[in-house]
Amino acid sequence: MSKKKAKLIFKHNSFEIIEEGDHVICAVSGKVILLQNLNYWNVELQEAYYSPIEANERYKLLNK
Repeated sequence: MSKKKAKLIFKHNSFEIIEEGDHVICAVSGKVILLQNLNYWNVELQEAYYSPIEANERYKLLNK
């Protein structure tokens, strides 16, 4: 494991790696997400989420 943060462009069904690394940081919780475990993100905000819980928290915050 390289322990380097990756830079990604989030697309609707995939992501593109702009700068190599092994993880990204959850925009809500700050937890480390290994790229092989990355399943949740927001294309418009270009944010990664650790789980559906964090994704839902962000959705609720934006839709108040």
